[in-house]
Amino acid sequence: MTQNVNEPFSEAEVRGLYRAIHERRDVRSQFRPDPIPANVLARLLQAAHHAPSVGFMQPWDFLVIDSVSIRKDVLAIFDSENEKAANNYTGEQGANYRSLKLQGILESPLNICITCNRSRGGTHVLGRNSIVETDLFSTCLAVQNLWLAARAEGIGVGWVSILNQAQLSQTLRLPPEVYPLAYLCIGYVSEFLDQPELQAAGWRSRLPLEALVHGSTWGERLQDQSLCRALADIRVDT
Repeated sequence: MTQNVNEPFSEAEVRGLYRAIHERRDVRSQFRPDPIPANVLARLLQAAHHAPSVGFMQPWDFLVIDSVSIRKDVLAIFDSENEKAANNYTGEQGANYRSLKLQGILESPLNICITCNRSRGGTHVLGRNSIVETDLFSTCLAVQNLWLAARAEGIGVGWVSILNQAQLSQTLRLPPEVYPLAYLCIGYVSEFLDQPELQAAGWRSRLPLEALVHGSTWGERLQDQSLCRALADIRVDT
């Protein structure tokens, strides 16, 4: 796609970007079996690859996992770890946790693992001297790019975080310096839910934005009253 990078976004393009942000969902239960066309998948991977990275290190790699055997092995890792996680909750909360569907490893037509090569760029990466974890942060931006692009394409994404990373690395035969940052289930869906699934299930609700915005120091009230009013207006609108 070639265009003038200094050309302003059209009103429709701006609306589309914000729509993708607000309508993005962590999908677990709505996957359809339809395969993702190769050209569409390539666009999603290209979007992820165009994420910003500290020192332009580009620490990510993408494992496109269509092997059912590998996915069954990953599901076994999930089942084991999910049982451990369930033991953290008791009573009504425990029952609620066990009722949640927290993965679509086999239901989705494709899994992608986005990894972080912690040695990429060499010993001294520009901008990484003080905060070593910037490689992980950069890879998270690639995940978000892919997620938003997927939503714009009508494709759902679910991040499976209840996994033993050492076992996952062994299953995927990752080199020692490569960390499996995000294991994603990807595919077309029957619907995108009106609100996040955990919110709909009563697990957590979205925090009010105005309670999370501070002034120049932690806990300091905003001095800009127009921004305070705009934040309140946004909450009413949404």
